[in-house]
Amino acid sequence: MRKPPIRNPTPSLLKSLMSEHLDPGYAAASATKSSKSTRTRMDVVLAIVGVVLIGIVFGVALSRVDVLRSDASGQAHDLVETVREAESRSDAMERTRSTLAGEVESARSNVLQSDNDGASILSSLMNIESAAGAETSSGAGIAVVVTEPPASANLSDVSQKKRGNSAATVLDRDLQVVVNSLWASGAEAIAVDGIRIGPNVTIRQAGGAMLVDNHPVFSPYAIDAIGSPEQLQVRFAVSDAHLRMSALTQLYDVGFEVRSEDSLELPAAVIRTAARVQQEGGR
Repeated sequence: MRKPPIRNPTPSLLKSLMSEHLDPGYAAASATKSSKSTRTRMDVVLAIVGVVLIGIVFGVALSRVDVLRSDASGQAHDLVETVREAESRSDAMERTRSTLAGEVESARSNVLQSDNDGASILSSLMNIESAAGAETSSGAGIAVVVTEPPASANLSDVSQKKRGNSAATVLDRDLQVVVNSLWASGAEAIAVDGIRIGPNVTIRQAGGAMLVDNHPVFSPYAIDAIGSPEQLQVRFAVSDAHLRMSALTQLYDVGFEVRSEDSLELPAAVIRTAARVQQEGGR
């Protein structure tokens, strides 16, 4: 039997060109592009979801901040009202105390002036009260004004330096030294910001507040002293307090002024019983 003639085989390259119309490289690139497109769409979806979640978180946070801010504002308002009510009660009690003190003094005078012994006792009591500052005082004298340095935008300015750990430049011991020097210079009566200095009256700092007899006072601090203006000025000018305050003026720009006054009116000091002094000393 005769074998069929062997025809020339079709070359593989020609066969692929005739049967495969799409280039394999193009197909691979197309598949890769499709995969990348799918991943891009997924990334976009995830990004949108992330942005939405972040927006929700920020919205909740802002609403919470608004609530907290509202609560803080309400608490601050309540504190202010509480302070005002306390000040009103304190003022009312002070007026009541003054009224009752006047009635007691009037009744005491009426009783003690009925005989010689009573009059002598009354005179002694009045001298003691005058020495203790328990009555108002008026007359000529000098006024010493101490002022905190002005604020400056230049933080390197020497005037912005603070003394120690205190937030204030003028310290309680500065006012104490001034008051003691005025007594030593011959002052008959002294008041700091309208508060009479008497026995058991303190000048101290609590935090950033200056307290005189437990009452807050603020810069400028006015220290009034009744006495001979000429004598007070001459003696005070050579005192350690004057030298101290002059140095503070140069180093820290603290305001310091001494002037003569023809007429000063100082209130009476608060008289404390032994029990009250002990109670306040334990605070």
